[in-house]
Amino acid sequence: MNAGEITVEFAPELRVFVGQRSNGHGHRATPVRIDGTSTLGHVVESLGIPLTEVGTLRVNGEPVATGHIPTAGETVTVAAVARPQPSPEPLRFLLDIHLGTLARRLRLLGIDAAYENPDIGDAALAARSAAERRVLLSRDRGLLRRREIYSGAYVYSHQPAEQLDDVLSRFAPRLAPWTRCTSCNGQLRAAAREAVRAHLPDNTGDSYDSFAQCVECGQTYWKGAHHARLDAIVADAVAKYA
Repeated sequence: MNAGEITVEFAPELRVFVGQRSNGHGHRATPVRIDGTSTLGHVVESLGIPLTEVGTLRVNGEPVATGHIPTAGETVTVAAVARPQPSPEPLRFLLDIHLGTLARRLRLLGIDAAYENPDIGDAALAARSAAERRVLLSRDRGLLRRREIYSGAYVYSHQPAEQLDDVLSRFAPRLAPWTRCTSCNGQLRAAAREAVRAHLPDNTGDSYDSFAQCVECGQTYWKGAHHARLDAIVADAVAKYA
């Protein structure tokens, strides 16, 4: 059944998902046909916007829930999610196979960031998000539309540095640099040189004094050649978001 038409206005932050023209107030507006039975949440998703990215929904200026059934003539305003976004505690993330660099950078900052590699499929990712109460980070809109996920967020950029800024500004997680294994997400503990010497390349044990080891996978860390680059990532994040 064709029940008429509504006007939907999108916040500027959501223009990556939709391509309609602006209404002159910074929002993007488009006429949308409705069937009289579909919820407003379904209508918004059908236009390409994951509900994970939607903040307040308003109909003719009044806030409504995603379960609202729109009727002909209504004007709907779709706001972007607020930043910082209220987050569950403890805040834990799950990243899909395309976000490996972001996962390592989050772990570098001491943030619990599980990462699936190889790809286990959308259904298994969604199930893990629900079972472990993890916020699913992805650039896959279809994955974020799965009803079973615990919580989710679209990662807007292809660039790791911008991705990290995106997540930190949105969720404002507590930072604890150098406390988590970038390889497996386990916790790090200080380690004596002799205790880890067997895990070190030749002469490394004689060149460095400070070591840490992952309690889960045994990976050993020290301030080697790449430390300056990693320290710059940490310093930038701490300066902006700590």
